[in-house]
Amino acid sequence: MRIENSGVSSQGSAGNGTSSSVKSVETNGNGVASSVRNGSAKPDTGSNSSSFTMLAPPTPKPSYFGHDREEITRIAIQSLVDLGYHRAAAVLEEESEYTLESPEVSEFRTAVLKGQWSKAEELLFGLEINKDYDVNTLLFYMRQQKFLELLEAREVSKALQVLRTELTPLNQSVEKLHSLSSLMMCLDAEDLKSWAGWDGAAGLSRQHLLSELSSKWTPKIPLNVKQAQISKCLYHNTANSPSLYSDHKCDRNQFPLATVQVLKDHSDEVWFVQFSNDGTRLATSSKDNTVIIWDLEGFEPIHIFKEHLNHVTCVKWSPDDTRLLSCSTDTKAKLWDTRTGECIRTLAAHTDWVSSCAWAPDGLTFVTGSVDREMILWDLDGRDIHRWAGSRIYDLVITPDGQRLAAICTQQKLHVYNFVTREKEYELSLDCELTCISVSKDSRHLLINMSPGEQEAHLPDIETGEVVLLDIETAEVIRRFSGQKQRKYMIRNCFGGADENFVVSGSEDSNVYIWHKENGTLVETLPGHAGMVNCVAWNPANPHMFASAGDDHDVRMWAYDFPNDPPLPNMLRRR
Repeated sequence: MRIENSGVSSQGSAGNGTSSSVKSVETNGNGVASSVRNGSAKPDTGSNSSSFTMLAPPTPKPSYFGHDREEITRIAIQSLVDLGYHRAAAVLEEESEYTLESPEVSEFRTAVLKGQWSKAEELLFGLEINKDYDVNTLLFYMRQQKFLELLEAREVSKALQVLRTELTPLNQSVEKLHSLSSLMMCLDAEDLKSWAGWDGAAGLSRQHLLSELSSKWTPKIPLNVKQAQISKCLYHNTANSPSLYSDHKCDRNQFPLATVQVLKDHSDEVWFVQFSNDGTRLATSSKDNTVIIWDLEGFEPIHIFKEHLNHVTCVKWSPDDTRLLSCSTDTKAKLWDTRTGECIRTLAAHTDWVSSCAWAPDGLTFVTGSVDREMILWDLDGRDIHRWAGSRIYDLVITPDGQRLAAICTQQKLHVYNFVTREKEYELSLDCELTCISVSKDSRHLLINMSPGEQEAHLPDIETGEVVLLDIETAEVIRRFSGQKQRKYMIRNCFGGADENFVVSGSEDSNVYIWHKENGTLVETLPGHAGMVNCVAWNPANPHMFASAGDDHDVRMWAYDFPNDPPLPNMLRRR
């Protein structure tokens, strides 16, 4: 499918693998880029001396069976934390002088344990707090401790000031505030501890407070050895974690690199493919005006839908796989029953070709997008619930958590909406044609195909497109994947493999491109099609199968081809 000429002059290019420049970000969201920093080993400070004699350098600690001793110790500490053995982890940190905490976390911990409440509050705002928790809740815990300690020290007027000016404005539970105020009637420190069920500043109360706070803000540090192994393994296509006791490397022969079937029932260019959510069927749409649903056990058509009057641009399965949406250049979308093959209804509210569609996670509503400058939210009865206007839409997605709607348009922009409130969160302008958008299963990342487009067609060296991984919360570019050819046409991408370890894209040079998502390495370039590869889709239930569709009228099924391997499912064997 050819990219529509938007008439927008481009200020830059995604060609030659270079990054596209961001022109503007307009946002009313509160997205914040997050990072996790591991602390460094505590320095050996040596001993104090009033003379000027040079201290001998510290004796290096021996390695552990040839491995870095610090790395092994950090793995042990993290493992103890993951298993819940926090005291053992603390002892090992103290004895080894290695810590998993950043300097900021360590400073905050010290301030809490020493009762330095003003400093602790200041440091709290520099920590990365889990987005599920309100900062005011954490402040309430700390100020409650401060209030109790003042009462314990019989500084009643100061405690009352904390209650009125520090705790009350946090808008926490009124019941909690009443309980705290009643403690001011306690006669002495022992009476206070008894009534509050609290063991005092000299007891374990500060440690308990720190433990409660840590559960809300301490970022979980990944087991770096496993992550490093996965990142280095180009063909890691399993959800199972690698062993810590052996080097990890997945066999290339078990990666889906072979065409195991070619589906040839379309009579013109195939523009879209998508697997059913249970992985047993495949839907394809074509320039020949038809939609075909295939059975993947026998690779035979189950239904052929011929009711569209023009090219079919897109198809999407409902979450329960009982319905299928199709979009067409005939300005209509259709809703099909995938069990009977019946057309349930035709949606005819758009005035130009319908480019894309997406289901809400509950399966009760869906959105269609068109180059008529509207996206429409529908219910299953075909009622028009809401419209977003203003942009000529190429492609759209709804995040699996149902929180956001994201779309790309002919004006080289990404639009992100709150799907619950239907308000726009931000708009991101890019200096390239945007032809496809996909969303990760965890709803955190968007994958966008970018093309230099018509404006650079006169430049012979500009022919390489780019696939960009974006953080949907912050609009930050996480990674870029380069190599596939894309200049004039709509090329589609997808996440693929177990745990979505891969990024896949079609290409104008007749190849399928596969990259490692974590390190950006080009894993494979797969030939096979005789024309442009328009779309790719990975089987969500089977990490060893994906499909590609091309201008050669073919749909190619890819799997690993081990004809003598007994565990290989029948549906993956070469026929």
